[in-house]
Amino acid sequence: MMQFNGAVDFQDYLPSIMTQLGAEGLLFELISGFRLLMDGEKGVITFESLKRNSLLLGVEDIKDDEIVCMLTEGDLDGDGALNQMEFCILMFRLSPGLMDGSSNHRQLV
Repeated sequence: MMQFNGAVDFQDYLPSIMTQLGAEGLLFELISGFRLLMDGEKGVITFESLKRNSLLLGVEDIKDDEIVCMLTEGDLDGDGALNQMEFCILMFRLSPGLMDGSSNHRQLV
């Protein structure tokens, strides 16, 4: 299995969102992000919807194999797509700064 090599420059904004908006605000923002990227008919993030919306992510030149790796990284049920829960879990996993230090951050686990 191919591993995502981090070629896409990822800025971790989740800790600052958590600080500004709290746990509920952060979850609201994650769900909003999911809805922005999902396939409206299927209700999940698919290869096609992620590729189509890559401009919104600022990675319009992302390669197909990198999209596959992103989906594979978060796809817990093996259906080839990300549902809302898988997306949120992936975002937490990609944000090591979110869980560092503060007791406020521990409310989310």
